[in-house]
Amino acid sequence: MSAHKLFRLALGSILVSLIVLGLKVLAYWLTGSVALYSDALESVINVVTAITAAAALWFSHQPADHNHPYGHGKAEYLSAVLVGVLITLAAISIARYAYYGFLDPKPMNAPFEGLAVNLAATVINVVWAFVLIRTGRRERSLALEADGKHIFTDVITSVGVFFGLVGAVVFDLPILDPIFAALVALNIVWMGVMLMRQSVGGLMDEAVASDTLAEIKAIISKEAEGAIEAHDIRTRQAGRNIFVEFHLVVPGTMSVSDAHDICDRIERAVEDGVEGTAVTIHVEPDNKAKHQGIVVI
Repeated sequence: MSAHKLFRLALGSILVSLIVLGLKVLAYWLTGSVALYSDALESVINVVTAITAAAALWFSHQPADHNHPYGHGKAEYLSAVLVGVLITLAAISIARYAYYGFLDPKPMNAPFEGLAVNLAATVINVVWAFVLIRTGRRERSLALEADGKHIFTDVITSVGVFFGLVGAVVFDLPILDPIFAALVALNIVWMGVMLMRQSVGGLMDEAVASDTLAEIKAIISKEAEGAIEAHDIRTRQAGRNIFVEFHLVVPGTMSVSDAHDICDRIERAVEDGVEGTAVTIHVEPDNKAKHQGIVVI
């Protein structure tokens, strides 16, 4: 998928999150429920997340320049850290309202009308979260995947709140309203911590997933005919970009031109096989062989 299409998807996420926020604010206005207030507040974070994701996608797809020779892919990780912080602040606000709800629990106004509106917003979120997570994973876009996961967490929250408030109405237990608001706050904190942990891993040059590394190694082994071995393979990921470095051992009598041809062949194959990959190869003579890594002959 092109960068332009990904950016349009991020803009679409802003529109969807605004529609969902409007529905949830309406649900809170109809009922006065503390739990539905917390659900609506989480949707405010959805809007911020969507805007941040769109900005990060735009910036991360800017071409490499003099000051950023490796590109701008890590902008997506920075956006995820920001969203994690905002999520934590939202949880604190929700916990505050839940506390006052415990002190003075009140029955809801028009509960079924409000819950019906909230349920409609949840259905929209289910569909959109699926689209964002699937696209984010396929395109290796942390910003889109983080946005989708946040929305999906919102879905889980909304479903829990829905059934909890139905129970509060049916059994006439207003105290369930602030209880579920507090549970929403705990759920949001957990989501924020996990999101920041994932983004920090990217900022710390975390290696690619094991299945991706295995795919890269298989391509190197297949395309390195004429070389002896490839060792000290290192990878790091920055947004959609993957950087691969390794040492390629060739016969000491091989010409520079022939060694260069092998490197070109490997680079093209890896970059074609794993989208967004940039390969750097250090060529060494056979006396530098370590007899480990990828043995070619």
